[in-house]
Amino acid sequence: MKVTLAEFRASAATPASIPSALYPETAIAGRSNVGKSSLINRMTGRRALARTSRTPGCTRGLIFYDVNAALTLVDLPGYGYASRSQDERRRWKKLVESYLATREELAGVLILIDCRRGPEQEELELAEYLSSVGLVYAWVLTKTDKLGRAELSRQSESLRSSLAPAPVIATSSQSGAGIEPLWKWIRAAIATERQV
Repeated sequence: MKVTLAEFRASAATPASIPSALYPETAIAGRSNVGKSSLINRMTGRRALARTSRTPGCTRGLIFYDVNAALTLVDLPGYGYASRSQDERRRWKKLVESYLATREELAGVLILIDCRRGPEQEELELAEYLSSVGLVYAWVLTKTDKLGRAELSRQSESLRSSLAPAPVIATSSQSGAGIEPLWKWIRAAIATERQV
């Protein structure tokens, strides 16, 4: 998909501060160091749209990015980062679950996982939760440029087998690999949601 306009619209730290939806939404979830911001920047062609940092865990709430005045990417707070307090992580969990469970405009969720590690317990629990509330999701492998071609092929096939039936999309924020299939999945999820 050709992105001609991508801009930050809003952030929300509490359920009450979540803005009204303007367009169909796709949420992006993953651990704090999985490369969410880098992927958003690559998807939108904006080098600094989403803030990247050497210190994981900078996303403190939901962040809304409007793309082409047609859809919204919603960056969810990263989980699993030890330096955040238990209380803060509980607030994040409540915020995220409130959003996922009640947002009628949410068409689907991308669950990012580091291709070298595969899913951990929190990702699997998120996938189970999404299934329980009837939300479609796709697994997105990040940092594929860190593996050689043969190793990536083996790892991708292994993950596709273990994570089926949800699709698995291999991406690289460095090379741009997998970005168009990612947009294709998003467009299909939005089209399906509109038919419901």
